[in-house]
Amino acid sequence: MIKEIAAGGALAVMIYLGLNGLNLMPFLFLGGLLYLLAQSGALRSLRRENRPLPQGAFGRVEFGHIGGQEPAKRELMESLDFATNRGGIRRLGIRPIKGILLTGPPGTGKTLLAKAAAAHTNSAFLAASGSEFIEVYAGVGAQRVRQLFADAREAARRGGGSAVIFIDELEVLGGRRGQHTSHLEYDQTLNQLLVAMDGLASDDDQRLLLIGATNRFDLLDPALLRPGRFDRIVRVDLPDREGRLAILRIHTANKPLGPQVSLQRIAGQTFGFSGAHLESVANEAAILALRQGLESLEQKHLEEAVEKVILGEKLPRAPSRDELERIAVHEAGHAIVSEMLNPGSVTAVTVSSRGAALGYVRQEEEADPYLYPLAYLEDRVAVLMAGAVAEEIALGSRSTAASDDLQRAAQIARTIVGSGLSGLGVISEDVIPPTEAQGEARQILKAQESRVRALLRGRRAILVRTCQVLVDRERLSGDELRRLVGPGRRARRRVPRRMGEGTAPAG
Repeated sequence: MIKEIAAGGALAVMIYLGLNGLNLMPFLFLGGLLYLLAQSGALRSLRRENRPLPQGAFGRVEFGHIGGQEPAKRELMESLDFATNRGGIRRLGIRPIKGILLTGPPGTGKTLLAKAAAAHTNSAFLAASGSEFIEVYAGVGAQRVRQLFADAREAARRGGGSAVIFIDELEVLGGRRGQHTSHLEYDQTLNQLLVAMDGLASDDDQRLLLIGATNRFDLLDPALLRPGRFDRIVRVDLPDREGRLAILRIHTANKPLGPQVSLQRIAGQTFGFSGAHLESVANEAAILALRQGLESLEQKHLEEAVEKVILGEKLPRAPSRDELERIAVHEAGHAIVSEMLNPGSVTAVTVSSRGAALGYVRQEEEADPYLYPLAYLEDRVAVLMAGAVAEEIALGSRSTAASDDLQRAAQIARTIVGSGLSGLGVISEDVIPPTEAQGEARQILKAQESRVRALLRGRRAILVRTCQVLVDRERLSGDELRRLVGPGRRARRRVPRRMGEGTAPAG
């Protein structure tokens, strides 16, 4: 209402001055310029305030509410306890911790850890994103940095004497200087952040702690990482099996689970999932149960949710009968060879289309490996090549369905060569001729192709029968597959997988 009255009054004054012969062009030009600046956000950005975000706005987040990140939580809490012990710091003459950097893949809980750090220290919590500091207008980013630290000091003064400043996407604000030759606003903003961090002292009445988060650690300017700025670098990795189980328990605590639900099995089937992925699994499973009108989540809902998170929603594709048979042969080849080499590894085989995949084999992990012996890598190559070889044996020809599988198999073969596990022994990729390394990788692929062909030729009847069941039913569970295939040849050895083998669309 006030804006409308002011606009009407200004228009009336302009009309009065115009009728009295005053030149209105300079006023109109100035008014138009101010309007454009206001619309672009330049003026608003200079007045922008970074107000503290109360914990209640998100629900109070504590370290006990975060699962799967025990090493990161332990290191972060040790840093926080050290930073808040003001008496010990002064007595021993210790330089206080000014910054903590959280680095790791997306979705691993870096923002939650920052909120928990604020709750752990009873501090005000101010959050910003690195992209909020970058503007085309010179000086705006630096002004925002100064305002952020000023607002943090004010929030600490009004609160318990301390505040946590959290900057997400720090690589946008703190990227290496000199990379933007045509625009020095990035460098000026980073310089202001460095100055602000240098101004933090242990004898300040208001204690400030800067927590940054990034998944591109390699892009950060070295000046940010030197001692006295970001003193602690905390790695927030993807959770292991036990960590995934803890995260699943947290995200299903408010959901009714059926008596047959095994979160341990779901944790084993989600190798490479982040906390955000696991939260999505629990949420999608609840949605599936709601659609079916059930009062609790069943194991089938969680397993289907895993497939949906990996591949996407089911698609209404209707391949021809010949295409469906080829897809079934391809997936049956993957599944049979996987069971032969690693008995009990397959949890489901399907020829239903999801996302970009026409079919899919899902596998369960017994443990999350950190090292990859040669036998594991060779088994991995064999399973990847099994789809194409199965098509050749059962149908007499291959198709483009195996294109993605073969590319991944070739990548593993190059890893074997580069790691010194091939017949070439320990090599330097910078010295050895590329043709020699490629030739060795081809030999690895040919050897595993011959191995897979021998396995499938002796089980052609099983391959055909499994294909027929898949065409009729579209899906087989791991137990049903094992009844068709029979026992494997050797003790169970798992190959690390982020996803199972799938059939890529033609073309």
